[in-house]
Amino acid sequence: MGLECHPVSKERWEDLEKLLGDRGGWQGCWCMRWRLARARFVSRRGTPNRQALHREIAAGQRTGIIAYRDGEPVGWCSVGPRENYPVLETSDLLARVDDRAVWSITCLFVAKRARRQGVSVPLIRGAVAFAARNHADVVEAYPVIPMSEAMPVAAAMTGIYSAFKKAGFIEILRRVDVRPIMRFEIIPVQDDHNPDPPRPQFVRSR
Repeated sequence: MGLECHPVSKERWEDLEKLLGDRGGWQGCWCMRWRLARARFVSRRGTPNRQALHREIAAGQRTGIIAYRDGEPVGWCSVGPRENYPVLETSDLLARVDDRAVWSITCLFVAKRARRQGVSVPLIRGAVAFAARNHADVVEAYPVIPMSEAMPVAAAMTGIYSAFKKAGFIEILRRVDVRPIMRFEIIPVQDDHNPDPPRPQFVRSR
């Protein structure tokens, strides 16, 4: 695919704005759906949500990664410590499985021009690598299992089951038929000749 994945930063904010577009990905979401209580999220659709995401990124919070192809942003993945997503913590469907500290992938967004071109799997792997570099042990995801090929893009904002399976995630729990909880266990591979932080080839699932 020739994709490069980079953590979002204040220097990359304009790229994220360009990628998510005027709609902020979907109906003014700006990837705040999991970061704000439902009522507050709905009341802040559009510019307030965009400003809130920008503040988090400008403050240096770990919010996600951007995928580039030929220098153009084509994909976004929201990933960070689970406690950064209050909606997850109050969800019965996606309640904690155990008391392990996990990072959560809550959103995948691929530019319309790049969809159905295999962007999702390397984007997910890039998110795992980003989590590994930040000392995560487990990355958790909450994809959907499409009931038909006509599923709206917004309905699949947390990603598709098959993409996570291809990326090495394993299903650990399913409270309803179409919404499994999946995990990727990170196992650092010792390399005495390379002092750099872990990169994608240094992580694998159990």
